[in-house]
Amino acid sequence: MMKSIIALLGLMVLPFSLVQAETIRAVYDVSYGIFGTIGTARAVLKKQQGIYTIDISLAATGVAKTLSGGRKEHHHSEGVIEHGLLVSRLYAVTRAYRQTKVVKSYTIDRVHHKVYKTYMKYKHGKLADKQQQTLDFFSTDDLLTLYFNLDRLIEDKHQAGTYTFHAVGAEKQRGKVSIIVPDAASLSAYRKDLGKGADWYATVVIHQKIFMSKEGRLELAVGKDGITQQALLKDLILFGDIRAVRKE
Repeated sequence: MMKSIIALLGLMVLPFSLVQAETIRAVYDVSYGIFGTIGTARAVLKKQQGIYTIDISLAATGVAKTLSGGRKEHHHSEGVIEHGLLVSRLYAVTRAYRQTKVVKSYTIDRVHHKVYKTYMKYKHGKLADKQQQTLDFFSTDDLLTLYFNLDRLIEDKHQAGTYTFHAVGAEKQRGKVSIIVPDAASLSAYRKDLGKGADWYATVVIHQKIFMSKEGRLELAVGKDGITQQALLKDLILFGDIRAVRKE
């Protein structure tokens, strides 16, 4: 279970805006119910001469570090900026715990509308498994660029509605990710969960089973700078909620 919790941290802390600055940084503390703080996450977006890179590093702390074998993750995306949007060419996820490292990389071929995935697993520093496949869907967004692009993809973030997108890295649901912008009647519940200071609120639907629920639903509070201030995954089993809070 702790492995799955740490895997969720990257999705919970993604900034939501392609701000005009050349470099954007955000740091989050992540807590889980009675366990308290279980991890930290650091996100960095860099832009230069039409090229971008995104890096998110995640590390378990405290009891989560012990239970997960010192689990760490690194998410990386790189590509180009076109018409104000980030367009992915490469997305890679590296996970390491105990003596195991798993690397999943995705190459996006815009000419042939194909996405090629390579999976490599290392044990004690040696390659133990390698697999390659072509995904059964295509997108120029990966899980990182999608969230940075949403500020432009959803023009009116105060108009209630459900928006469906596709992102490389979410192949269990053929890339499907839904964003729900709440109506006025629902805003009080979001403010109660996530505070009153956000510029807008939303729910991300992951469309895959997480713990005891059929679909993972993340509540988000996005600040005036376009960056997520708090994220909440509610009512997990017996131990409470997972909450990510931006600290810098």
